Amino acid sequence: MRFPSIDGLRAFEAAVRLGSFERAADELGVTASAISKRVATLEELLSTALLARGLRGVTPTAAGKEYLEQVRAALTLLAAVPLHQREAQRVQRLRVSSPPTFARQILVPLLEDYGRLHPEIELEVVLSIPFLDGGVSEADVDIRNGDLCSPGVVPLMDDVLLPVAAPVLLERLPPLRVPADLAGAPLLRTPLEPWAPWWQVAGLPWREPSTGPRLVDLGMTLEAAVCGQGVALARPSLAHGWLRSGALRPVFRLVARPRNHYYAVCNTGRPAGEQFIAWLAGRSQAIALRALESLSGPG
Repeated sequence: MRFPSIDGLRAFEAAVRLGSFERAADELGVTASAISKRVATLEELLSTALLARGLRGVTPTAAGKEYLEQVRAALTLLAAVPLHQREAQRVQRLRVSSPPTFARQILVPLLEDYGRLHPEIELEVVLSIPFLDGGVSEADVDIRNGDLCSPGVVPLMDDVLLPVAAPVLLERLPPLRVPADLAGAPLLRTPLEPWAPWWQVAGLPWREPSTGPRLVDLGMTLEAAVCGQGVALARPSLAHGWLRSGALRPVFRLVARPRNHYYAVCNTGRPAGEQFIAWLAGRSQAIALRALESLSGPG
C-alpha cells in the first residue's frame, strides 16, 4: 500500500479551502508551483483528478469533494496530537485587502494593538485600487468603500462629510461665512467622494466641480487640501491626524452622510477572518466618533 505524503494532503486541503494554488502557497510557506506539484503527485497516486483548474482558481471535482472529507478528518486527528502542536505551527496567516487611504489612516495605526491581542495571527495587508480592482479577490478579508446593501458585508464605521481646508488657503480667500461663499473658493474633486450629498444638506443646487485636477484617491485629495490647493470634502475619520494638528480646519460644521461607506467582507469561512472584522469594526467606529467629537471651527 502506498500512502500519500502529509505535504500533499495539506496542499490539496489548502488549495480547495482557499480556492487557488497561490493562496495555499502563502499559507503553507512554499511556492505555487510546489503546491501544484504536490497535488499532481497525489492525483497520480490515486489515479483520480481531484481538482479542476480554471482561470479563476481551482475547484474540487466530485471525487475531490469526497476525498476532501476524509483528508480533513485525518488532518484533524494528526493536528490533535500534542507533540505536533509546536508554537510556530499555531500561527495563522490572514490576508487583508484595503483601499489605500483606509489602510494608512485607520488600519496600519491599529496593527500593533491587534498583534498584542492576537499573537497567533500573522496579518498580511495588501492594497486594493478603487475602480481598477474588479477581479476575484485573493484576500481572506476585503475592506471596501461601497453600498452597504451588498450581501455579507459588515459596516465598519458611521461616517460623515464636511468641507476642510488648510489655514493658508483660508487666509487668502474672502471670509467663508455661509455655504454659498464656497462659490468663490477652489474645490477639490474626486469621483470617490462627490460633493452632491453635502450640496443637498447645504441647500445648494450646484453641480460637481468641473475644473482642477481629478484625484482618484482620497488620500491624495486630502494631501492636496493640506498643500492649500483647494477645499476638500472629507471624512473626519480619515482626516483626523491633519485636523488634530491644525494642518486642516473645518470650513463649516454642517455635515452630510456619504453615498458609500466602508465595510468588510470575509471571503473564507475561517473564524480568524470573522473575528478580525468584528475587532476592526469596533475600533474603526471608535476612531470615527472621536474624530467627529474633536472637531472645532466656524459654522
